Amino acid sequence: MRFSLFFFDGDGASPRKNPYRLLLESAQFADENGFTAVWTPERHFHAFGGLYPNPSLTSAALATSTQHIQIRAGSLVLPLHHPVRVAEDWAVIDQLSQGRAALAVASGWTMDEFILSRDPHGSRRTVMWKNLETIQRLWKGDAIPFEDANGRMVEAKALPRPLQSSIPIWITSQSTETFIEAGRTGAHVLTSLLGGDVNDVAGKIRKYRDAWDKQGHEKPKGTVSLMVHTFLGADEEEVKRDIREPFGAYLKTHYGLLEQLAKGMGLDVSLDDFSDDDLDAILSYGIDGFIKQRSLIGTPEGCLNLVKEFAEAGVDELCCLIDFAQDDAGALGSLEYLNQLKSMC
Repeated sequence: MRFSLFFFDGDGASPRKNPYRLLLESAQFADENGFTAVWTPERHFHAFGGLYPNPSLTSAALATSTQHIQIRAGSLVLPLHHPVRVAEDWAVIDQLSQGRAALAVASGWTMDEFILSRDPHGSRRTVMWKNLETIQRLWKGDAIPFEDANGRMVEAKALPRPLQSSIPIWITSQSTETFIEAGRTGAHVLTSLLGGDVNDVAGKIRKYRDAWDKQGHEKPKGTVSLMVHTFLGADEEEVKRDIREPFGAYLKTHYGLLEQLAKGMGLDVSLDDFSDDDLDAILSYGIDGFIKQRSLIGTPEGCLNLVKEFAEAGVDELCCLIDFAQDDAGALGSLEYLNQLKSMC
């Protein structure tokens, strides 16, 4: 099992000194201790993940402060970007990192973020696949015609030239359909346990592998990377007690994002409809569920069996979400225990 670090929360709404300390110092730790990659996301207009509006900027910073780990976007929302800009930006990162750039791409989350796009939210999946194909062609050096604001066609070639002949691609996948399409196209998969458990993911992985084989892609087969909340220590009960309050606050923010998503889909859902007691009960249920079945929260020894379950399900890499605790010192201290777990696998 491979291990990487994943940044997903990063509260951008609360001004504080040196908000990127955890990102930079943990990336340095990962680089020095044999981790596979560091991922940074794209988030807009919400405190949840607000530190990360542009993964190309954070990745450029990481490219110059590390030497070994792969530098990945997790995930770049392709319909929000012109493909030439993506190809150019990530070629720079590939050069800065000496060939360590990689992309996970997504079709989009909320409708609000599509103020940054020329395409409607409803066409986001089609646009994602189209833009991905264009980016891959630009990466190889193809000249591609684009229409300017006056209707004039312009042949565009992306510069600078990257070091890698092709950029590794992950497709952010939750639905079985997206898993299958990723297998058909020969891309890696980035997924999570949102709304499911390890058995659900195992079934999707089987369909992904089948699609990969039917398409005749070269071996080794694609990588399945699973996001998992992670906080480890020496004493399991102490870890769970210490993490409960910040994890609850994190989940509450996450629910707020889900409410925003639901409203964008035309659903009349509001957290205001619930009493404080109802919200506390929902959060308590969510915390207990994540800790017991969907997270690496506890001790290295106590989490080893869950890692084995993930491996048996077909997962190749665990992307450890470490920034939900909102405690930089605690999260950095937890990395030593995560490194112990990695050494056991």
